[in-house]
Amino acid sequence: MARTIMKRLAVLRAARNLGLVPSTPPDRRHQLRGDRDEQFAVDLVHPHRLVFEINHDPIPRKEDGGIDLEQVTAIMITDVIDYH
Repeated sequence: MARTIMKRLAVLRAARNLGLVPSTPPDRRHQLRGDRDEQFAVDLVHPHRLVFEINHDPIPRKEDGGIDLEQVTAIMITDVIDYH
C-alpha cells in the first residue's frame, strides 16, 4: 500500500492542475458524492482510496456551478480509507 500511495502522491504533485490527474486506471481521479460531495479520490489498493479536498477559498467554479478542475492547483489530503 505504501508504494501505491507514493505513486499517487507523485502523480498529484506532478500535475499542474487537478484536470491533468488521470481519470482512468490506475489513478482514476474521481469526484465523490453524498456526504463526501466536493471531495475527490484516487484509487489505491482495492478497496482503499486516497481522499482529498480542494484547498482554494473560494473553490474555482464553472459557469454551470461545477468545479473547474483546470483552476484547481492546491489540494489537501484528508483520508486513506475504504469508504464503501
